[in-house]
Amino acid sequence: MPFAQKSRSGAAGPLSGIRVLDLSAYIAGPYGCSLLADQGAEVIKIEPPAGDNLRKYPSTLEAESRAFLGVNRSKWGMVLDLKLEADHAVLMKLVRDADVLVHNFRPGVPERLGIGFAQLSALNPRLVYCSVTGYGSQGPLKAKAGYDQVLQTMTGMCAMQGKAGGPPEILYGSVVDYYASALVAGGVASALYEREKSGSGQHVGVSLLRAALTMQSARLIWAEGEPREVGRDMRSGGITGIHPTRQGYIYLSANTQHFWQALCAKTGLAELASNERYDSVRKRAQHKDELVPQLRKALAARTALEWEAEFGEEVPCAAARAVEDMFDHPQVQAEDMIGTFEHPTLGSYRGFTRAIEFARTPGPEPFAAPVLGEHTRELKASIG
Repeated sequence: MPFAQKSRSGAAGPLSGIRVLDLSAYIAGPYGCSLLADQGAEVIKIEPPAGDNLRKYPSTLEAESRAFLGVNRSKWGMVLDLKLEADHAVLMKLVRDADVLVHNFRPGVPERLGIGFAQLSALNPRLVYCSVTGYGSQGPLKAKAGYDQVLQTMTGMCAMQGKAGGPPEILYGSVVDYYASALVAGGVASALYEREKSGSGQHVGVSLLRAALTMQSARLIWAEGEPREVGRDMRSGGITGIHPTRQGYIYLSANTQHFWQALCAKTGLAELASNERYDSVRKRAQHKDELVPQLRKALAARTALEWEAEFGEEVPCAAARAVEDMFDHPQVQAEDMIGTFEHPTLGSYRGFTRAIEFARTPGPEPFAAPVLGEHTRELKASIG
């Protein structure tokens, strides 16, 4: 019986019975594997003796990196030095019975370590082998190190985020990494589904470059005859956006005529709703210099939270909150998105539970990310 099936409690998930070997580091590969673990997969995180570099990232927690905990939930931890023959042999034994292997080595490195796709698929033809790279496996940048904000800057995301005429701006939150992790989980699941029909595994390639461009599919349209400098910003501008209130800030979305009219009625600006100069989102964007000052004057009468309550379901909006507010937000609690985890050195902490809700196969209970090498001895014993 697999080690995790003997130790993990809760209902089966859609991927229960699937074993994943996670050799990746940082965010994209590891969190993709956590998304698989959410769905019931047995995920073994295999780290070098020095550990995943994410463990060393700045953190106000003394016992562990906050980033590592958040990215590596529900995994069994193992340390192997693949440069040592004995540890390499242990990995090969694990590969024989594994369903998935994920890594984020640069192209060429896996082959030097003896864990390239051709080498491992010869050992286990059913293996789904996912490589996460910065730029892909081909082309002039294939050997270049790729990082979230490097790819943001390269692909135009930062230029688009910056204000008109101003410098480029970073989108904080590792958005490219986290989107790549969703591609890892989705790509692996699709390959596992195809394997049920063909009986064979395959190589799945995910890159940060591909993730960054996938996120901008609506911008990556260039019609024949269009000039280079064509407007690709889909933000409606003006009314739709973040506005100051008497206390705090609120985001408003009033792109449809229905929401625009409701916004005007709620803020005492009913005369604007019937003005033909502002009867479309395009016109309102054109006349934002006329409209925004009037709207902000009206919003100054109440706090952001008061306006949020007043708008209710009639105007899409949200008061700007800190992430700390999400731990006890009633909607988050109702959806059971935050759970309590027990960690060997940190003790008890609260964190995110799972990203997808499955009605019939919800998956086992999540558990804390491992300390370095926490389950090495048990896992070695389980494979003899």
